Amino acid sequence: MSTAAARRSERRISPVFLGILAVSAVTGWATWTGFAEQPGVAVFLFVTSAWIVSLCLHEYAHARTALHSGDFTIGAKGYLTLNPLKYTHALLSIVLPVLFVIMGGIGLPGGAVFVERGHIRGRWKHSAVSAAGPLANVLFAVLCTAPFWLDALDGVPRPFRYALGFLALLQITAAILNLLPVPGLDGYGVIEPWLSYNARRQMEPFAPFGLLFVFAVLWIPSVNETFFDMVYGLLNSLGIDNNTTACGYELFRFWRESDPICSVS
Repeated sequence: MSTAAARRSERRISPVFLGILAVSAVTGWATWTGFAEQPGVAVFLFVTSAWIVSLCLHEYAHARTALHSGDFTIGAKGYLTLNPLKYTHALLSIVLPVLFVIMGGIGLPGGAVFVERGHIRGRWKHSAVSAAGPLANVLFAVLCTAPFWLDALDGVPRPFRYALGFLALLQITAAILNLLPVPGLDGYGVIEPWLSYNARRQMEPFAPFGLLFVFAVLWIPSVNETFFDMVYGLLNSLGIDNNTTACGYELFRFWRESDPICSVS
């Protein structure tokens, strides 16, 4: 296989990702039209598949930025195909974030692609590689919230509106949490190149536990309340009220008895 053909193969979008995207499109249509007898099932599948799509885009942003920053090993690892099965830790990148959504309605970040930092020169490039993932979540959040801040909700069915609101919440929480300067998260990756060698060495052992640490801290009631006050404040400024996101989460958990206030008619 020629070098050009190999590169095209490395960057060809994976059928796995296209399948997930198709599920998101079909269940989004079902949510919009009310095709499903239980709107909650359609909302669950739509939000879950769209959330996985956003996770794939998050990791792709890391990989693509790393490629343009000098790490030419990225393509051979399959990271540019958007295939979630190619990630170094598929469990951390996909399975755990989905479970966190189900358990607590929060977009907790997953594991990152493996970047060979030795190929990248320059602190700004290292920071850009780490920042690219959360920025993908920010762009996804802008897309989800656009109908609200553009005041373009006329004709949008309530289930779809609720689903978009909840999906926007997931993207915003993921972006904020990813940008925390905690070892193992992208926020720390942004500042790490600017730290001294000794500081980086001291922080390195904590990297595998950063995600678990954040999850544990969020269970502290006062921290959880402060965090979500900030998230809801951002959503409110974008035109999404608390009832919309709450009803989105209620519909998402279709196996539970829904709140009567979340009418879909």
